[in-house]
Amino acid sequence: MPTIVHHQIINAPPPVCFDLARDVLTHTETTSQTNEVAVSGRTKGLMEVGEIVAWQGTHFGVRQHLTAKVTRMEKYHFFEDVMVKGAFQSFTHTHEFKETLDGGTVMTDVFEYQSPFGLLGRLADLLFLEKYMKKLLTIRANELKVKAERQR
Repeated sequence: MPTIVHHQIINAPPPVCFDLARDVLTHTETTSQTNEVAVSGRTKGLMEVGEIVAWQGTHFGVRQHLTAKVTRMEKYHFFEDVMVKGAFQSFTHTHEFKETLDGGTVMTDVFEYQSPFGLLGRLADLLFLEKYMKKLLTIRANELKVKAERQR
């Protein structure tokens, strides 16, 4: 089961970063390269524990649907979402926010996933999927950084 960890230093306080990371509109804006949009469940505003969001986006040239549920949250410190329906066998995405000494934030994404299709899925991980997911997380984190630092 691949695990991707990405750290992003942001010159904005944790509450700003935390709220932007769970905002549906911000998610859409920071994933514009895949045309992601919330199509049901929470479709605007801030995601809360127990809420479900169904996303539609284009990956590898194919329109895909993915439904995730926010399962845990400690305000301004972390939240976790898990896939309840979608292309993966499973995934858990933890978003962590730690204050730096200068009042900024270290945002850490921990994305654990299992590809479908057994051995073929593991081969896809090695050949391209893990690299693709790292790139998506990095782009989203960079976009979130820009947005958060503008709000500071």
